[in-house]
This record gives sequence, C-alpha cells and structure tokens, in this order.
Amino acid sequence: MSLVFPELGLGWIAGVSLVALRVAATFLMTPVFYAMPMPATVRMLLVAGMSLAIASGLGFAPALWSGWAAYLSAAMTEIGIGLTLGLGVLLAFGAFAVAGQLLDVQLGYGIAQIIDPVTSRPVPILTTAFSYLAVLVFFLVDGHHALLRGVAFSLERFPVGEPWPLSQAFGPLLKQTTGLFSLGFALAAPVVFCLLLVEFVLGVVSRNLPQMNMFAMGFPVKILVGLVALSVWFAGIGGVMTRVYSSIATTWESIFIVERPPSTSPERGVR
Repeated sequence: MSLVFPELGLGWIAGVSLVALRVAATFLMTPVFYAMPMPATVRMLLVAGMSLAIASGLGFAPALWSGWAAYLSAAMTEIGIGLTLGLGVLLAFGAFAVAGQLLDVQLGYGIAQIIDPVTSRPVPILTTAFSYLAVLVFFLVDGHHALLRGVAFSLERFPVGEPWPLSQAFGPLLKQTTGLFSLGFALAAPVVFCLLLVEFVLGVVSRNLPQMNMFAMGFPVKILVGLVALSVWFAGIGGVMTRVYSSIATTWESIFIVERPPSTSPERGVR
C-alpha cells in the first residue's frame, strides 16, 4: 500500500475524495451508468475504483488539507467541474433524443409510451431506441476510454483544490446547445424527408378518392415507410453520429483551453 500511495495522509485522502467528486459528478450527468440496470452500490464502487486509479498517478501536496472550510469550497468547485463536463456529454446524447422524438411524432409512435431508464419517465418507443443506440455506439467507438482520458486531462488542466473559471465555460456549452437541434435533425432528416413525400402522396390520394379514410390508412403507411427508410438510413448514419460525438471533444477542448487564473496557493493541488 505504501508503495502505491507513498503519501497516504490527510492531504492524500482529501485529494482522492475531491477526485471522486469530480468523477461522480461527471458520470451522474451521462447516461452511461444508466443504460443498463446496475445497483447503486456497484456504481459507487466503480466511481471509487476509477478515482483511486486516477489519483494513483497524481501527487497530492499535504497542504491540500487546510481545514473544512477550504475543503468544502474545493468540493463545490470539483462538483461544478464534473457537472459541466458531464453536461457536455449529456447534450451530445440529447441529439439522439431529439431525433427519436421527431420520428415518434411523424410516425405516430408518440402514443405508445415506455419507461426510459435514464430519466425514469415515460417516453416514446423510438426515443428510447435512439438513446440505447447512442450508448451502444458510444462504447463501440471507445467513447468510454476517451471520457476517462478527458477526466484525467481535466485534472492536469484544472488541478484539485485550485479555482476554476466557471463563467468562461458557458460559451462552449451554449454553442453545443445551439448545435444540439441541428445535429438531432440531421440524424433523422432522410427519414423525415421520406415521410414528407408520403404526406404529399396521401394528400393527392385523398383529393382524388375522398371516400377513403386517410386517417386510418395514413398511420400504417407512414409507419411502414418510416421503418424501411430508417433501416436504410442506418447504413449511412455513421458520419452524423461521429459529428455528434465529436461535439463532446470540441466542447471539452474549449473548456480546457480557458485561461485559468493563477493559484492563490501554489502548494495546493496536483504536484
């Protein structure tokens, strides 16, 4: 134990706990932990294990612990950093939710509701399917590795116990939020276009055959065409999904390159 953690003491314990707060806050805002049913104890152990693994490569100064007042202030800062980083991930996954909700409304699946494990509220079928697809592809492209590397780099860029310019992170997050809807529409645009053509065809048919019930006929036709178009679109959706995941890295880089104020206490933080 002493070989791995040579400076075990109050400073080291305070540093690990602050790292754990940042990691926990980051994952709290992401759907990665909630995609599959997982006991709360397992989640806590995963956060603790990752925090210890990350902290083992950092050297915490003994002066990191200087009383409860300073520790609580540093804890609030770490939670703020973690929530901000997690919000960048959550906004990217939100693009998939926007695409799913758009298709649910167009296909008529908005009537059928199921429970979303991330938000614990009823959501339409395709919205949940897109959310699961987002998490699955996120793991397939090693997004979880990039997420951990990003958290580790944030500890180098913003060491624990030092002030952090929270106000300067609003710009990158606001920029990602504005792109959320455009990326969400891009994920569903070809299918929406096909459904728009179906609406035109049904309108022409209803004008020439007014005796037909277009309301009863339109639902199965739109569902069939929508699902076929969605199946074909999955073959080329990879480029748009890459743009969605790239928005996480772009936002985090914009946050990391912010000029942080000089530390008022050079001895604190990561050595």
